[in-house]
Amino acid sequence: MAILEVEHIGKTFNHTEVLKDISFSLEKGKVVSIIGSSGSGKTTLLRCLNFLEKPDEGIIRVNGETLFDSADPSTWQESSVRKKRLHFGLVFQSFNLFPQYTALENVMLAKELLAKEQPDYKSRKKEIHDEIRLLAEDLLAQMGLSNRMNNYPHQLSGGQCQRVAIARALALKPDILCFDEPTSALDPELTGEVLKVIKELADKETTMVIVTHEMAFARDVAHQVIFMDDGYIVEQGDPKEVFENPKEERTRQFLSRFNQG
Repeated sequence: MAILEVEHIGKTFNHTEVLKDISFSLEKGKVVSIIGSSGSGKTTLLRCLNFLEKPDEGIIRVNGETLFDSADPSTWQESSVRKKRLHFGLVFQSFNLFPQYTALENVMLAKELLAKEQPDYKSRKKEIHDEIRLLAEDLLAQMGLSNRMNNYPHQLSGGQCQRVAIARALALKPDILCFDEPTSALDPELTGEVLKVIKELADKETTMVIVTHEMAFARDVAHQVIFMDDGYIVEQGDPKEVFENPKEERTRQFLSRFNQG
């Protein structure tokens, strides 16, 4: 059974259709890479999955639970959006770290805010805080940042900031980890360190949706590739098939711009 099911998603901004009848599914522990030119709808799709945007049409299911159905108003409630977002961890292009907090505090923050809503928070405050701190320290260690935990974002490189952002997304233990062009704000020499971390997550069977312009990475790491153009899914399938034997002319034209080595 698929962990993520997306059916006929549509989204319009100011009379312009940005997403048109988007459908795909993703199995647990697998990686899907979404590729396509700027303006093809890739980021809007991620924002709809994370409920940063409300789709106009379609259905989104996670683990068989319907999180959104355009035909069912009960799934549109604003009060449930934050809970739905917990299914997805989102790593942005530009890190989006809080500059006034250290790397460790950035990773702990969302988990601590959620913990305050627990009925036993007041009686277990120190214990809960220590648990969250240990989790955050462990995640930063996994990112190779044990010696940078007390640094502020301005004291970190772009690659280090993005690794903090990945740790922050993992802290909430989402069902699906989403990346929106995670290397686009990085210098070329820092891109490799972030891609290495994502590759390691893939090796651990982390379920991921990755919007990327790194074609070699998409080809080598993903289990499934989706090519989008003009708001449509033009082609999707096994990376080897899509990259080496694309069926659609638009896919061939797009891929011809990249040297696959």
